[in-house]
Amino acid sequence: MSELRDRVVLVTGAASGIGRRMALLAAERGAQVVGWDLDPAGLDRLVDDSGRAGRAATVQVVDVTDRRAVADAAATAERRHGGVDVLVNNAGVVAGADLLDLTDEQIERVMAVNALAPFWCTRAVLPGMVARSRGHIVTIASMAAAMGVPRLVDYAASKHAAYGFAESLRVELARTAPKLQTTVVLPFFVDTGMFEGARTRLPWLLPILSEERVAERVITAVERNQPRVILPPLARAAFAAQLLPPRWFDAIANALGVHASMDQFSGRSVPTTGATRT
Repeated sequence: MSELRDRVVLVTGAASGIGRRMALLAAERGAQVVGWDLDPAGLDRLVDDSGRAGRAATVQVVDVTDRRAVADAAATAERRHGGVDVLVNNAGVVAGADLLDLTDEQIERVMAVNALAPFWCTRAVLPGMVARSRGHIVTIASMAAAMGVPRLVDYAASKHAAYGFAESLRVELARTAPKLQTTVVLPFFVDTGMFEGARTRLPWLLPILSEERVAERVITAVERNQPRVILPPLARAAFAAQLLPPRWFDAIANALGVHASMDQFSGRSVPTTGATRT
């Protein structure tokens, strides 16, 4: 998928953060953006801003953890636009607490949004992509998929799942639908507000990422058919470091301040339910 002009780009979690930024960048490149989120006011702003950027988005209030709502919304997008060319599985939530301080509902919500929703969204649009022999699936995972962080037990587990989903989907589609493309994105903390209060000890080496930088890299990866994006560059070393004994790996992470990065986390509240509207 090297050309976004006149393609249909569906972004989940499109009302704010990097989802919003990616939607606007796609609109600037001439794509027809379909935005899903639980925040109707944020979606309304996306329609206005995307129109000024290049092409007004079509938006729907969708709870991506609701399989029927996802299927209905995807069918609406298919009818309106003739199919989805690019799906960006971006919607995500974080609780940011020690395991014993999490409620059952928080754990279930994090897993439902971060780990299960990519299944529902991808299954809803993939048959059309396969039929057209064209499409690109993007999954926003996290560097938490490659290393443990205190107060992120549930989040890291969900992003491990998202990473495994994306990697296995890539090799599966290489067999069953080789013209389709996938991209998995593994960023460090992003300054979207969702991780408000998260800190880095060495910002010159392991910076908190800007929404703009991450969004630009993701859209560029779609245009260039890049299967994996890891940000910042130093984060790539986390995969090689997995080969070290755990105590060495943990010592490096401690020295970089990773294990203390959530100590001042405050986060932001997010909606927990939603319906579909067209």
